[in-house]
Amino acid sequence: MSRVEILIAAMSLFKLHPSQKRWLWRLLFGAIALLIALTPFTPAPAQPSFPTPQAHPLPDFIQRLPQLEADYFAEIQTTPLGYLMWSHFPVTIYVQQPTAAEVEDKKFEKWLKSVDVAIADWQEYFPLVEISEPDNADITVLRQRPQRDIQVDRDNQRLIIPDARHGTARYEFYLTPTEPPLIQHRFTISLSPAQNAKHMRGTARHELGHALGLWGHSLDEDDVMYGLQVRRPPPISGRDLSVLRRVYEQPTQVGWAVVENSAS
Repeated sequence: MSRVEILIAAMSLFKLHPSQKRWLWRLLFGAIALLIALTPFTPAPAQPSFPTPQAHPLPDFIQRLPQLEADYFAEIQTTPLGYLMWSHFPVTIYVQQPTAAEVEDKKFEKWLKSVDVAIADWQEYFPLVEISEPDNADITVLRQRPQRDIQVDRDNQRLIIPDARHGTARYEFYLTPTEPPLIQHRFTISLSPAQNAKHMRGTARHELGHALGLWGHSLDEDDVMYGLQVRRPPPISGRDLSVLRRVYEQPTQVGWAVVENSAS
């Protein structure tokens, strides 16, 4: 008896005499038992298991960073997989290049120079390498106005539109094609060209700080990770570097392998 026939028989019970119903119930339960017995057992597929959060060995360049008693580590946020940090070095960066029609664009040239200076500032402390193709980049820097995260306030029937921002950094997780696969992440930085060179460099330094592991903001305007734009963008401070070191000392799931567990 097929599943359809069983279902039809069950529906017809409502139209039968009680004695007929008892007979059909026995037939129905017998058919179900036979169907279960004849169904081949298929073991459940292996399920991936997230790694236990662990601290990565500290690279030499991280060990050389200062350790300060007062910093803003408490302002650093974690992600669903723990602290954001890189486990392979150097970290690669792709910076958007001008098209053939933009090669002579002075504004584009100014933007590129500002980004290059910001990268050089971080290269004093962190191994970064620019590459010419975006496909394999850990960090991609785009010349575009950041998107506004518009929200809907349904209670008051209005849109919440945040102030314009000059730079944003966004991350996404992915699994490497290795065996076993590793949990890795990549960053996309959007930098608006609508700034003067000084503030453009400051914004680029700030967003690169996010991408390197400083996923939070300082409350001190003398730090590069201060959350607001200031008249004179600060350089990378000792506090910024101290917090970066503390981030890389933390346990995380990022950079570790996903293991497949066989389910019974």
